[in-house]
Amino acid sequence: MKVGVSFINSDYSLEETIKRIEESSADYIHVDMMDGIFVENSNFLPKDIKKMFKDTNKKLDVHMMVTSPNKYVKEFSKMNNIEYLTFHYESHRKPIDVINMIRHTNMKVGLAINPETKVSHIIPLLNHVDQVLVMSVHPGKGGQKFIEDVLYKIETLRDLKESNNYHYIINVDGGINDETVKLVKDAGADMVVSGSYVCKSSDYNERIEKLR
Repeated sequence: MKVGVSFINSDYSLEETIKRIEESSADYIHVDMMDGIFVENSNFLPKDIKKMFKDTNKKLDVHMMVTSPNKYVKEFSKMNNIEYLTFHYESHRKPIDVINMIRHTNMKVGLAINPETKVSHIIPLLNHVDQVLVMSVHPGKGGQKFIEDVLYKIETLRDLKESNNYHYIINVDGGINDETVKLVKDAGADMVVSGSYVCKSSDYNERIEKLR
């Protein structure tokens, strides 16, 4: 199980939290970008993210919770430490256009789906993505309770992946802790994103290893 750590909800300052994640055994720093339109909160622009992580040695998993995600692809492609650039299926009329934009960069394509979105909606896109990010909370706010209904979606994505030989990883974001991680692992997840569970503890590595 790979672990990405989100730094939005933490007991420490932003700088201290990022430093702690960088020094931890996390596989990725999960960067949530919110525009105040697609979700009600807003935080960073690509230029802020570039500045924050210009010296990091960890790979970034950037999660765009924004309308018009296509506007940001070019700027993010100038960064050399982003492995996955993920956008929401619900955020664009023609998601395949955004997928193709990302595909023409050095970044891997991530596609996120909200708790209400059915897997059947994204089946035509699955052969074109490197990551499916299943939201197990409503996007935009940290600290929410895990929605168990999404387990069926993870199982469906796993079955589709195996039967069609697709190469995407299944990532799950929201309400992940030492209990819910067992549920998503059994359902077929390859990776989890954890925020509060890791960043509101005094020992990041202990929590990350528990998730693994």
